[in-house]
Amino acid sequence: MRTVRWGMIGCGSVTERKSGPAFYKAPGSALVAVMGRRSEAVSDYAERHGIARFYTDAQALIDDPEVDAVYIATPPDSHFSYSMLVAAAGKHCCVEKPMSLNATQSREMQRVFDAAGVHLFVSYYRRSLPRFRKVRQWIEQGCIGDIRHLTWTLTKPASSADISGAINWRTDPTIAGGGYFTDLACHGLDLFQFLLGDIVEVTGFAARQGGLYQAEDAVVAHWRFACGATGMGCWNFVADRREDRVEVIGSQGRINFSVFNDEPLQLCTDTSISLDIPHHPEHIQWHHVLGMNAHIRGESQHPAIAEQALKTDWVMDRILQRC
Repeated sequence: MRTVRWGMIGCGSVTERKSGPAFYKAPGSALVAVMGRRSEAVSDYAERHGIARFYTDAQALIDDPEVDAVYIATPPDSHFSYSMLVAAAGKHCCVEKPMSLNATQSREMQRVFDAAGVHLFVSYYRRSLPRFRKVRQWIEQGCIGDIRHLTWTLTKPASSADISGAINWRTDPTIAGGGYFTDLACHGLDLFQFLLGDIVEVTGFAARQGGLYQAEDAVVAHWRFACGATGMGCWNFVADRREDRVEVIGSQGRINFSVFNDEPLQLCTDTSISLDIPHHPEHIQWHHVLGMNAHIRGESQHPAIAEQALKTDWVMDRILQRC
C-alpha cells in the first residue's frame, strides 16, 4: 500500500488545521472522503479542502471501497460505536483522544481490533512531535541522571462561555467523559508515559469549585512510574491565570517544558542551562499521520497505538475515581 487512503468521520474545528490537512498533504497519504451529519457543513468542508467525496452517513463512508483507513474526529461518546463499525469492515482506524469515555470501552475497542487483525491508533500526536522526542533523548542520554520526580501544573481561568453557561460538549460528562481535565490532561499523562515509562500506581481527587458546569473543574493527583520515579499533577480550570509548566527532576539536573505552549525546552544541570526550541509543524498531527501510514505499510512501529492509549485511560479513570 504505497498511499494510505483515509476517510474522515467528523469535520469540526480540530480537523480544519491541526489534523485534516495532514491527512491529504503528507507523503504517502490521501484523504478521499469525509462524513458529517449536516449536509451543508460537510459539503463546504469537502469543497474547501479539495476532498472528492462526502457523506452524511458514517457507514457509507466506512464501506467506501476506496477508503483503506478511517479517522474518527468526533467527541468521545461516539468513538466506541464508530470504531466498532470500522473494525467490522476490516479497516484500520484512528480515533481522536481520549480513546473513549472510559477504560472499559477502550479495552473492548483494542480487543475487537486485535481480533480483526487491523490497526487502531489514537491521536496522542505529542509522542511524535520533535520537541518531545528531544526531551526523551535528554532523558535516555542521562543528561539529568536518574529520574526522581515529575510535576505538572496546568491552570486557566473560566472562559466567558463557561461563565455564561453556553453549551460546550467538552464540559458535558455524558459526551466527553469528564471536563477540561479529560480533554486536556490526557495529552500530558500519555506523554509522560512515553517519556518515563508506565504509570503503575495512581490516586487522585476531583472537585467542582466553580460550579459552572456538571464536570469537574479542579483535579489533583500523584502517581508512581514503573522506573521508581514519582509524579504529581494539579489541574484547575477556574484559576486566576493560564499556566502550563512541567518539571522533570533528576539526580543531576532538571528539564522544564510545557505540554501545550510552544516555548523553549530547558535543560538545567550544575554547570549549564541549555535551551532548545523545536517548533511545531504547521499541521500539528503531521508527524502522527506520517507514523500511522508507515505503521500500516509495515515500515515502522508507531508509538500512539491503542495499547498505549489504554494505559492513559486507566490512569484517568483512577484519578477521577471511575474505577
